[in-house]
Amino acid sequence: MRAAPPLQVADDDLALLTDLYQLTMLQAYWKEGLRERATFSLYFRKLPDTRRFMLACGQQHAAAVASRLRFQPHHLEHLAATGQFEAEFLAWLGEWRFSGDIWTLPEGTPVFPNQPLLEVEAPIAEAQLLESLIMNLVQLETLLASKAVRLVLAAGGRPLVDFGMRRMHGVDAAVRGVRAYRSAGLAGTSNVLGGLRHDLPLRGTMAHSYILAHDSEREAFRAFLRHYPGTTLLVDTYDTLDGVRDLIALLDAEPELRLGAIRLDSGDLGALAKASRRLLDDAGHTQVKIVASSGLDEHKIAALVAQGVPIDVFGVGTQLGASADAPVIDLSYKLVEYAGTPRSKRSPGKLNLPGRKQVYRRLDERGALAGDTLALRDEAAPSGTPLLVALVKGGRLDTEQMALAEQAPQRVAETLQRLPASLRTLESGESGYPLSLAPELARLAERQR
Repeated sequence: MRAAPPLQVADDDLALLTDLYQLTMLQAYWKEGLRERATFSLYFRKLPDTRRFMLACGQQHAAAVASRLRFQPHHLEHLAATGQFEAEFLAWLGEWRFSGDIWTLPEGTPVFPNQPLLEVEAPIAEAQLLESLIMNLVQLETLLASKAVRLVLAAGGRPLVDFGMRRMHGVDAAVRGVRAYRSAGLAGTSNVLGGLRHDLPLRGTMAHSYILAHDSEREAFRAFLRHYPGTTLLVDTYDTLDGVRDLIALLDAEPELRLGAIRLDSGDLGALAKASRRLLDDAGHTQVKIVASSGLDEHKIAALVAQGVPIDVFGVGTQLGASADAPVIDLSYKLVEYAGTPRSKRSPGKLNLPGRKQVYRRLDERGALAGDTLALRDEAAPSGTPLLVALVKGGRLDTEQMALAEQAPQRVAETLQRLPASLRTLESGESGYPLSLAPELARLAERQR
């Protein structure tokens, strides 16, 4: 009997995480002697209808992964068994190492249509091979970070916790998603592996099953508080307000017990939070916080915040983990230069801007984002700060630049203060954010049409 395949993709196997046509094209490039330097640009043409910007995330991680890809001997054996690859090509593949440059936006940068999240410059076979893997890595984290940052905007400074692992699309997404949530500014996650791996504080309460396993709600409350002083208790297993009253009676009878928060997970969260707050405050338990979950998204959170509802922490699951209102972004990875000559696709509706590029971002006198200019990398710099940085040079990762990726939460928090009102809104519609082409890029794009 054939052994069951492993549950997760190991890092050593990522070289094979590609589409077949990438490898067949590589063999064709190799046979034809096409080895000139190429530039590929990763971007999207259109924002999802429910987004005013995307929060670029995962591109620096993807570049770091690309710089250390290797084909293992067993990979080559498996490829040989397909009958589609020549032995000499597979031998070349076994010696393959990425030798090019990768320019990326910093993690947590707001990004708009046609702006490169990254650009890869390398001999064409090397750059081509990275397409599928890079798109997979960047697509997921950018989608999840972009959803998470909307929740952060909606919460108005109140902490948010990720509860979405069990409904995410596979174990890899659940773990890597935590990295995106950390960048976007979430305060914690219930996902133990994801939180430990990506340094996001672990947060959690209990399930209704724990209450149901005891003969009474009060008995369950007492036991859990003794196990975990200062914890959060779920109070809606039977009747929410009766649960709060029962808990207050327990705390009054046994003042040595310490409670950190209650969690509301059903019903009218606004009304229940107000009523629970009154009960707790009237009983002198003003220090006890209220955590709310149950089907929350950014619009529901914003409505609760606007009503002044006394909820201290929001837990978000399904809507966050699946990026339910915008589950895909149509990323493209296109050849924009080969052998020193700009290239562009001319298919109707799928035009792309040619040439190696840089993004320049301007701020107004108040420090708010005022507009971006997309330019050729080597044309006279327009006003603004260049955003793309060389993270990989000659196949080597710039460890200092990579370390800056870990500062994404601070960078995002600062950036959110700089967003104009048109980008902060949660409503669908055009952002009106100024985007322009520098003169040389505009002329080159026009000649390519």
